[in-house]
Amino acid sequence: MDLAGIVMAAGEGKRMRSRIPKPLHSICGKEMVRYPVELLKASGAERVVVVVSPDNRVAIEGVLGGSVEYVVQERPNGTGGAVASCTELLNARVDDVLVIGADTALVTPESIATLLEEHVDTGAVMSLLTAPNDGAPDLGRVVVSKGMVSRIVEAADAAGTRADEAPLVNAGVYCFQTKWLQRSLRKISPRPSGEIYLTDLARTGSRGGDMVLATLVTEMDEVLGINNRSQLATAEAVMRDRIREQWLLAGVTMTDPSSVYIDADVTIGMDSVILPNTMISGRTSIGENCEIGPNSVIRDSTIGDNCRVTSSALEEAVMEDHTDIGPFSHLRPGAYLESGVHIGNYVEVKESRFKAGAVMGHFGYAGDATIGERVNIGAGMITCNYDGKDKHRTVVEDDAFIGCDTMLVAPVTVGEGSITGAGAVVTKDIPPARLAVGVPATIRRNLE
Repeated sequence: MDLAGIVMAAGEGKRMRSRIPKPLHSICGKEMVRYPVELLKASGAERVVVVVSPDNRVAIEGVLGGSVEYVVQERPNGTGGAVASCTELLNARVDDVLVIGADTALVTPESIATLLEEHVDTGAVMSLLTAPNDGAPDLGRVVVSKGMVSRIVEAADAAGTRADEAPLVNAGVYCFQTKWLQRSLRKISPRPSGEIYLTDLARTGSRGGDMVLATLVTEMDEVLGINNRSQLATAEAVMRDRIREQWLLAGVTMTDPSSVYIDADVTIGMDSVILPNTMISGRTSIGENCEIGPNSVIRDSTIGDNCRVTSSALEEAVMEDHTDIGPFSHLRPGAYLESGVHIGNYVEVKESRFKAGAVMGHFGYAGDATIGERVNIGAGMITCNYDGKDKHRTVVEDDAFIGCDTMLVAPVTVGEGSITGAGAVVTKDIPPARLAVGVPATIRRNLE
């Protein structure tokens, strides 16, 4: 099947009451417009065109980049106008075109596969996803005659439409034979508002004796529209349930699934356990056999196998295999824990690398630092990395021992195997294998 895709993303979205374009509102950490784009590509569309408006073009291109083509719908003249603006695509040698709205985030690949299969098998000129009519006020009604679609009534015009006459509602996902679509778009008359409705093509096909086919969605949730913040919250809840179910079936344990929030781009390894009140967001990756939570917040971070994050926060951080942190600690952007590192409670790490086997058990701050292998950091250690104007680095070399309440005033280096006494304020470099004590710290003896 030679297939192309169109995503209609030029709508004004006034009911969202937002300065953010509606297609860029997020559902489970992913911009709404990314769902139909990824769905079209997964369904076999070799070209995907996103129809944007002059006002939202820059913002949408900033999210999708060069992964799709763009067409600008210069004036808001409806869904038919949006598709008609894709003249280059419609003139191309493409057998069929799959059209979907940017706010149709809940449609499943299974429903699209069924739609495409039935569209090809029946030779329909137009096929659309539908669901049983349950009176949803925002959805157009699909009027059926002799088993085929005869017309689609827009939601705003559906007040006088009988339920037995229109047993289905329109999900807003269509597949067209390209040549027929190109010819038929020219036949649609604008409404008094000046808008051209894509749904009017159903009447055009039916009157011309062509087959217009209705395909039922796999799940009723797929037809939920997103026009305001309330509907956005409903879609978020549906998607979160799907994501949790996906990971439960993939071998991840959640002791209280309803209290766990996992974004769409997160990955989790088999036999990991996610404990209650935990949020995992962005492009986070968690390995196998980990324990995350309770009460943990993780964003855009990478966690290896056999790790534990207890009641702690991670943002743009990395934990290699066999590391643990918490409770009540914070890895800020740029924190990197190599294999075997232990970070205990009430520790903050920023733009710092802890090398293999380093330990910082409790109470302290490491900022802009390199901590060597097997270093032991006592309670209360602070890297004084900011002088009021610039940030400076601290280096603690392998096998050093940092005593409780040590202040490391950057830029400074603690040599390999050196020791600082409790309460030391280190303002100058300490050579390897030396003891430094006092305020300011002085070197007392060689440890070798």
